[in-house]
Amino acid sequence: MSVRNHPMSVRNHPMSIGTLPDSAVRADAAIVTRGLTRRYGSVLAVDHLDLDVPAGSVFGFLGPNGAGKTTTLHLLTGLARPTAGNAVVAGIPMGSDSVALGARIGYLDQSPRLFGWMKGRELLELAGRLCGLDGSALRTRVGELLDVVGLADAAERPISGYSGGMRQRIGIAQAVVHRPAVLFLDEPVSALDPEGRRDVLELLEQLRPETTVFMSTHILGDVERICDRVAIVDHGRLVIEAPIAELLERYARPAWELEVDPGQGVALARVAEMLRSRSWVRSVDVDAAVGRITVRDTGRAAAELLPVIAGTGIRLVRLERVRPTLEDVFLELVGRERADADATEAA
Repeated sequence: MSVRNHPMSVRNHPMSIGTLPDSAVRADAAIVTRGLTRRYGSVLAVDHLDLDVPAGSVFGFLGPNGAGKTTTLHLLTGLARPTAGNAVVAGIPMGSDSVALGARIGYLDQSPRLFGWMKGRELLELAGRLCGLDGSALRTRVGELLDVVGLADAAERPISGYSGGMRQRIGIAQAVVHRPAVLFLDEPVSALDPEGRRDVLELLEQLRPETTVFMSTHILGDVERICDRVAIVDHGRLVIEAPIAELLERYARPAWELEVDPGQGVALARVAEMLRSRSWVRSVDVDAAVGRITVRDTGRAAAELLPVIAGTGIRLVRLERVRPTLEDVFLELVGRERADADATEAA
């Protein structure tokens, strides 16, 4: 699943990669880490993290709160130094040349602090000048980005009047004004309404041909929509890294969803309890009028589930087999990882 042992070197980059051996770095890798560790006193925020992020991908970096996601982003962008381990980001070895790294990456914080008094165009022009652009090249690039992020009509308005989605889009635009090889985003859609999330996700899909996107988030449906590959971390450790399709095929459990008429909460709870006693049922989760039934034996579930439920007399709205989701995989893997960690600590 995880691609940790590919004997290749950084594509089109002749410089040394420090203490990270050539055999550890893929030719098509935008980011490679080996043993990346960050400790704050007694807290191990990032614990010997190994990652391989292919160039040109939209990479989802997932984990529960406190899993070490933001700390990892700070390490990869040079905002923090590791306690141990190594990394190569966009061909630049960690700690070797911060100026060169800054020229190769873009970064947008979870809560970008933009100058509200500035107009959208002014912000992009400032970001471009800070990155060495000027004259017609700067004007052309700013015009291109305003079109790409859908803010050409709002370019002369102060940013203080922008909606949350518009602020995120102008923030992403200023982060890619210099055409970085890798764009780092920390929870880019967590504070947005559905419309704002849609706009930002569509923008990230448009950026795919130009830059590798490394996105930390906890909104798993969004990850499933646009990411090629994901890494799941918990307690600072890598749980798994793989293409989404492979994760779904290997770990997602077959499930059915049951919906009943309103006002049958007590009856639905009784049905759930009865189903939990069946050997072919793995778990049943109930939320209001909907129950989700995860099964161990798909054949028996297909044959027996409907007759069992119909025999209870409960009034059904629907019963259907549902497509496994990344959330199912996440809960399966993170739940297992946390249980193993708790058992180790107790031993």
